[in-house]
Amino acid sequence: MAQVHLQTSWRGQELPTKAGYHPAVLPLDEHNIKLLDNVHPVEWKAPAPRNKKYNMVVIGAGAGGLVSAAGSAGVGAKVAIIEKDLMGGDCLNAGCVPSKAVLRCAHVVREAKNGAEYGVTVQGVQVDFGKVMERMRRLRASISPTDSCDRFQNQLGIDVFQGHAKFTSSSTVEVNGQTLSFATAVIATGANARIPNTLGINSVPYLTNVSFWNQTKLPERLLVMGSGPIGLELAQAMAVFGSQVTVIERDNHIMGREDPEAAAIVHKQMEKDGVHFMLSTSIEEFRPDADGQVAAHVVQNGVKTVVVGDALLVAIGRVPHVEGLGLEAAGVEYDTNQGVKVNDFLQTTSKHIFAVGDCCTMYKFTHAADFMARAVIRNALFFGKAKMSQLLIPRATFTEPEVAAVGKCEAELKKKGLKYEVVKKEMADNDRAVLDGATEGFVKLFVRPKCGTILGATIVGGEAGNMISEVTVAMEAGMKLGALAAVIHPYPTKLEAVRQAGDLFNKARLTPFVKATFDKLLTFRRH
Repeated sequence: MAQVHLQTSWRGQELPTKAGYHPAVLPLDEHNIKLLDNVHPVEWKAPAPRNKKYNMVVIGAGAGGLVSAAGSAGVGAKVAIIEKDLMGGDCLNAGCVPSKAVLRCAHVVREAKNGAEYGVTVQGVQVDFGKVMERMRRLRASISPTDSCDRFQNQLGIDVFQGHAKFTSSSTVEVNGQTLSFATAVIATGANARIPNTLGINSVPYLTNVSFWNQTKLPERLLVMGSGPIGLELAQAMAVFGSQVTVIERDNHIMGREDPEAAAIVHKQMEKDGVHFMLSTSIEEFRPDADGQVAAHVVQNGVKTVVVGDALLVAIGRVPHVEGLGLEAAGVEYDTNQGVKVNDFLQTTSKHIFAVGDCCTMYKFTHAADFMARAVIRNALFFGKAKMSQLLIPRATFTEPEVAAVGKCEAELKKKGLKYEVVKKEMADNDRAVLDGATEGFVKLFVRPKCGTILGATIVGGEAGNMISEVTVAMEAGMKLGALAAVIHPYPTKLEAVRQAGDLFNKARLTPFVKATFDKLLTFRRH
């Protein structure tokens, strides 16, 4: 249900639209029409509201809302879901799905450009950005039936309403002039791109994670404001495609929440791919220049300068979408920066109303919203006591190389004064990474001294997003690092680096006394 900066014009020219179709999705080719027919059908007929209460009314049809609705209906609950924008939310329409489709294309371009290293010479690699984006739209549309209005209403038995939801009390919500009564409700309204109050921001055309996917022509020069996951993934991809990309970041480093060593490796690779970084840089003002380009007036280390681009991507984070929902009438407390206030059971200040996903947590990931929703189903319908604090949530940034992490980072451990050991295995020592020509990176684990309980981990390298799951499983199961060394992995695989980290930990436990005992035993065995 995120509100978006609708890109209905570009350089003064109106973009094509079609009566009734959602204006945030462009161009209206066969793929986007297929998408919209699934996630925001023009002639959708909502059912008549139930005369009796719904067991659950869900507001917002992103990952958290869809899982809440489908899971509840799956156990027999009477459920309604309300969405004013696109079913599937950010993940399907403006996040995980389109971005990974585009990143895959960038990976192919990089491989082709570097083919000579592998004995494959590719002459004159050319990128057809229009076809890259067309492929993305086609694949996104092919996935969309899973999140469609039709599937949720006609297959799953959920009443699907398109429109703006507003609470009128702690047990009723209004949509399209109709009132729905509920025993429990779930707020899953997501988040919007954070738009800065920088002077002149509204005088220039800018892209967000939503409108970025409407592009059909590669911008010659792209300015990226921010160096978080969204900004970096797209900056690197666009540079590989051939854009001159400049990332503007006010801090003196990128990837602020990640391991500094990991961030440094990504920084180095992105510069190799052609991305230019302006760190320790603040933006004073945006202005359209004489040619209609975006001119960013910046200050870097006290020096003022102007950076010009054909396009500007604003990627400085996200803010929860919580206003205009009538939360006051429902007794639900919220903060426009932090979102809906929830307790550890994901219960709001109105005890029968819960919240999940980006609107109420700092963990703005699809998989986090998914598992928050699973907890809410138990708590809302079956008097469960599932806690948000019990969720172990990994994360990944899909740059090249990828960066993935789970549990506590080193900065958190130091801040809390916890004792820990660092066990690190370089990817350069992993045979598969060597054979793949992808030796930049490492597996780093933070463990309790002596016992080896895993407190957190960071992995940098190809497939790090997949590799972190093994560490997550081990932590969830209470498996200690030393025990991971006994898990047989197929050879050669990059995941062996995790097992080898376990070997390093066990080897370090070989105290002088134990080593002396082994020496005596082995000497005896030779006689």
